Formats: sequence, C-alpha cells, structure tokens
Amino acid sequence: MQVELAVSRLLGIREYIRHTDAASYVPLSVWGISATIGNLNEALTVLLSPAKISGTIIRAEVRKEVEILSVMPDEIEKYPWAGHLGIKLVNKVLPIIEANKTTLIFINTRGMSELWYQALLSAAPELAGAIALHHGSVDRELRDWVEENLSTGRLKAVVCTASLDLGVDFRPVETVIQVGSPKGVARFLQRAGRSGHRPDETSKIYFLPTHSLELIEAAALKSAVVDGLIESRPPQIRCFDVLIQYLCTLAIGEGFEPNEIFNEISECHCYQSITVEEWQQVLHHIQEGGVALQQYNEYRKVEWMDGRYYMPGRKLAMRHRLHIGTIVSDAMLKVKFLSGGFIGVIEEYFISRLEPGDVFTLAGRNLELVMIKDMSVLVKKSTKKKSVVPSWNGGRMPLSANLGRKLRESLNLAHAIGTKKLPAEIEILRPLFERQAEQSHVPKDNELLIEQIETKDGYHLFVYPFEGRLVHEAMAAILAWRISRITPITFSFAMNDYGFELLSDQPIPLDDSNVYDLFLG
Repeated sequence: MQVELAVSRLLGIREYIRHTDAASYVPLSVWGISATIGNLNEALTVLLSPAKISGTIIRAEVRKEVEILSVMPDEIEKYPWAGHLGIKLVNKVLPIIEANKTTLIFINTRGMSELWYQALLSAAPELAGAIALHHGSVDRELRDWVEENLSTGRLKAVVCTASLDLGVDFRPVETVIQVGSPKGVARFLQRAGRSGHRPDETSKIYFLPTHSLELIEAAALKSAVVDGLIESRPPQIRCFDVLIQYLCTLAIGEGFEPNEIFNEISECHCYQSITVEEWQQVLHHIQEGGVALQQYNEYRKVEWMDGRYYMPGRKLAMRHRLHIGTIVSDAMLKVKFLSGGFIGVIEEYFISRLEPGDVFTLAGRNLELVMIKDMSVLVKKSTKKKSVVPSWNGGRMPLSANLGRKLRESLNLAHAIGTKKLPAEIEILRPLFERQAEQSHVPKDNELLIEQIETKDGYHLFVYPFEGRLVHEAMAAILAWRISRITPITFSFAMNDYGFELLSDQPIPLDDSNVYDLFLG
C-alpha cells in the first residue's frame, strides 16, 4: 500500500511540473522487481494502477539453479518425531560451516536462534569470534557490525532470522542452512538466494529438519521449487491505517491540499473504492481524533492553515517518525547493563515472568536480571550455565497453502515405499510410515485423517488437514461449536501446522454417522 501511495504522489508531482514548468517535465517510469511472487500479472496491475497505464513483464531467460540438500539423521527411530529444535543434528552442521567460506544459518524464531548460537559455540568453541548472531532484538550497532563483517568475509557463520531475509548481497556467502520448516516456498527461495548471489552461480541451501515429519516438508519443498509453485501475494484493499500514516507524513513536510490528495489516492488499487464520506472521516480523525478520540489532544495531529493541512510542532513530527509502520508487536523494553551499554530489546510479557536474579539469554549472552526501572531492563553478565531463552510472540509463522498442498502430495509417496525409487527424505521415514499405517492410516492428498483416543487426560480428537496453524485454529473453534450443538460439552484445543486437537473430559460425539455434516456444515 505504501508503494502505491508513493507512486501516486510522484505522479501528482509530475503533473504539477507539467502544468507549471513544462521545460523541466520528465515522464515518470515505474519499475517493479521481484524474484519470489507468484501473481506477477496482478502485481503489475496494482503497481501501475495510479498511472492508469498498462505495463510489460520482463522475465530473464536465465534459470537460477538452486541446489537443495537435506541434512539426514543417522537413525530415524532415535530422531524426535515432533516438538524439538533440531539441536541433535548440530554436529552435522559443523562440517558444512567448515567446508564453506561463509554460511548463513536461518532460524525461524529469535528464541530458537539464541539456542542454536549457544549450541554451535558449545560444540565448537574454536568458532568464537568467527560466528555471530543477528536478529531484530539485537542492538542495531551490533547488527551493523555483523553485516559489515559478513560482507567482508571475516565471519565464518551467522545465525540469523528473517532480519537477513531480504535486502542483502553478501558475496562471501557460499551456502545457506535452513533450520526447520520455512513455512513457505517463496521464503525458502529468498533465503536460498542469499548464497550464490550472482546470475551465473548456483544457490546452495541445506534443509535441517527439527523433527522427523519435517523431512516430508523437505521433499515437498524440492517438488514445489521444480514446479515453480511460488505463493501469490493478494493485494490489500481499504487500508485506512496506512492512509492515515501517509497523510501525517505529507503534513510534516509542505502539507497537503485534501482535494488534490484525494484524487491521487483514489486512483490507487487499495483505495479505489473510497467514498467522499470516508475521506472526510479520515481527515476528521487526523485533525480532531475522530468520533472516538476527540477528547485527547495527542490525536489532534494536523491543523488547517491557508488551504492546506500541516503538522505543527516538532514533538508531534518526531513522535510520528518514531512510530511510523504497520507491524504490530507487544510492548518492548530496552535491555541495558547496570554499568551502561545497550544490548537489545525484549517483550514485556516475557520479562514480567522473571524475578531478580533469574538468568536469560539475549544477543548470545547470559544476563542476570537486576531490576526493571524507567521502562528499561537492567542486567549484569552471568556465568551461570542455565538460562531462560526469551520467546517472542512474533514467531508464529503459518504454513502456506502451496507448501501444505505439496506436503499432502508428498504423503502419497508413502504408499509407494518399496515399489519404486522415491526421494531420500521419504525412504528414510519408512519406520514412521509403517508404524502409522499399522496403528492408524497414512492420509493421501484427497483424504482427511481423523483420530480419536482416550487417555488419563480425557478424550482426544485429532484432525490433520495440513493447512497451517491459522486455518486449524479457526477450524478447531468451528468444529467445537458445531459439536456443542449436538450435546453440551466443553473443549480445550491446540494446533500446529499439520492439524489440531480437541480435548474434553467426556466422550466426543463424532463418528461415521455425523462426521460429514460436522465438517461440511
């Protein structure tokens, strides 16, 4: 949305120049570049919507080669089937690091990256000084240092999160290791592209499963990459929060004339359905706080002067600059040493569960909590071996629809084990598939597996759609509600990317006689 608005403003400035200073007029060229988006035609339409022109898609005929290698456990029977972090395979990562000039080790969550950084140093102390940690809660200066030393080739390996997904071109990077499911084909290709970052080079990426079932995802990823099955990114519409931020940004500079900007933004794909009444409500919100917030002076962000809206005062402008953005996160606290020095930031909900004297890990250091003062967490270095690893709520990435579909197709191959040559990731899982087939069933891509068991905890209902945790969260709630209409019953439910569970203290009334009605509505 912000790109659309920026293009609309540039086009507005171009038109102004054309009418006032024709000699300085230069036509505006709009280019969009992407290597990992599935709906290119739709993206082109959205990008050029403010210009009201058609465009051309230029594709390189050079196919980027991607080599995908799976890191296999020695014995699948001893490798965990779920709920682990892949640390058991840390000794298989060390030879990869040693064989390459620089390796990026991508981890999905910040807390998990802290654990992997410590595990690698424990397994190979000689890497101290040659390995670094990079994620969004690490101090900006330290991240800049890591990026600088990565580009010069001084670092042997960097454990990182999505903070190094995009916008980097580090030539020394020879290979990438993806620890755990990347949750999507596009994200996997983005990370693979950090290595061999030249058209004539092959990008090499290792997939390290954190548990046995993720080996199926490795086979699914390979198939998706071969088929070019990259996720689409549907364009967002009517994002008034972004529009409000955009107007405040304009008001900080030379201000804006409302009719002029309305004509510009209404040409954007995102705001093409905006009405005059809605536009007036947006203006009322930034000028008076709208209907709900007009009692608070801090929401009176702009003033009307000489036919234009302006943002008065440096304080309001500075607050806007510091808070601009659309990524919502929990309240964050700065982490500082008692003796001075900024380390990073931590989510308030995590630190509120700790007591003074407790030790936690941040930026690869064990830190002892001393106190919380003035919205800052004051700490000192700790030599204790045991520490609590922070968890961040932003780490819940769902499985994409494309990867889920390929995952179900890969499960089909389990039925062909022993009859034809299959991917190594499927062959090594033979003990798991055989046990699943013996005790239950291995679902095909057109089947939905439902299991019921009774334990000391109660009655369990497991459903495996393989559609990602967000879809499963909604499905679990809907199914629980539909079952409750049959009989009064209380549920707790849990979910992951493969399926969801309903748990009750009484038998769950679901069987062959009503299962289709419950799921199909």
